[in-house]
Amino acid sequence: MPSVGFRDIPAIPGAYALVIGLAGGLAFELRGRQVALVPGAYLYCGSAHGPGGIAARVGRHARRRKKRHWHVDHLTAAGRLAAIYALPGGSECALVEQALALDGVGVPIRGFGASDCRSCAAHLLSLPEKSAPAGWPRLFGDSAGSWHFAG
Repeated sequence: MPSVGFRDIPAIPGAYALVIGLAGGLAFELRGRQVALVPGAYLYCGSAHGPGGIAARVGRHARRRKKRHWHVDHLTAAGRLAAIYALPGGSECALVEQALALDGVGVPIRGFGASDCRSCAAHLLSLPEKSAPAGWPRLFGDSAGSWHFAG
């Protein structure tokens, strides 16, 4: 069941997915090449195994002002974080696989967020153009995770 706001995110290791909305296009450099994203909704899947777990990692992603460390920092600085899916003990690659099984979900930039991954084309996915918050919970079916929406 979704909770309101980003207050109840678990502070334990696991995987997470961020739904980020871009109102305008975004161009930036990624591993020495220029890339661009069109306006729309994007899903970034990541993992958090350090101190503070999912809550700490997502808290960092939610901050506007931060040193750019991960690929997703370009999106979180320019876009709007609309929702978070937290899956304690989960795998970011499993989240990517589940989401890619749905119609209209795609890979906008190969390798984005997946520098250290040998199995995924990317950890950033584009959501269908008419994607709405009410439909996001179906992205991960009956997984044991929880949705958290912006208040």
